Amino acid sequence: MREHTFTVTLPEQWGEGIVTFESGSELDLDVRLESVHEGILVSGSADGEYVGVCGRCLTDISEPVEVEFQELFAYPGEEETDFEVQDDHVDLETLVRDAAVLSLPFQPVCQPDCLGLDPVTGERLTESTGTEQAAPIDPRWSALQQITDQDGTAESRAAEKEES
Repeated sequence: MREHTFTVTLPEQWGEGIVTFESGSELDLDVRLESVHEGILVSGSADGEYVGVCGRCLTDISEPVEVEFQELFAYPGEEETDFEVQDDHVDLETLVRDAAVLSLPFQPVCQPDCLGLDPVTGERLTESTGTEQAAPIDPRWSALQQITDQDGTAESRAAEKEES
């Protein structure tokens, strides 16, 4: 069993979404290699930082990420495997890249309660007004709006449903 800790600089960008690991960024790897009957068991973790834009307000974001991985690199043989030991070496690039890219968030946000952009002006919303904005009503549905506006009956019906 051997343990290694090292830092690698990415020669190219990893990821294709709105957040990526930039070319030239560094990943800190902590790797443990164990000899087993079938091959070499590699387990470890990678720490890095992704950069991109918020999925709601489009501001630049940069967040740390830690990903763990484990894979068996099989000795060459008759069975076809995804990872093989080649000349007593294991190539970790594909394993680490796949684990790191799959850990990237699909819809990253700058903060959990990011309000995004104003749909009318396109400006970034900075604080909540505390009330929900009513969506514009399609004129074809305006007749139904008149029914719910009659003497507040819609509100009283909603209250009755909650009580029962």
